[in-house]
Amino acid sequence: MRSILEELWYGNICPNTECGEKTKEAKELMGYIADHHDSLQATLTDKQKEILEKFDDCYAELTDINEREIFVYAFRLGARIAIEVMSLDVE
Repeated sequence: MRSILEELWYGNICPNTECGEKTKEAKELMGYIADHHDSLQATLTDKQKEILEKFDDCYAELTDINEREIFVYAFRLGARIAIEVMSLDVE
């Protein structure tokens, strides 16, 4: 059996794609967003649609950056917690 680090190295663990099941609340909200986006896009001119597409691309890129930063922060925090737990004197 490979270690967790080996699994990560070989690409068998991919935290950014394995976020588990979305909650009912999140799925519902994603549906509302898609519906509103489609309704808005139906009312736009071609130029406005182009602007909205650029906005969507920039927003997706920003979301990716934010998710990456949150992952790094949480991973480091978890490692610090583990280090502190392991270094506690057990009586």
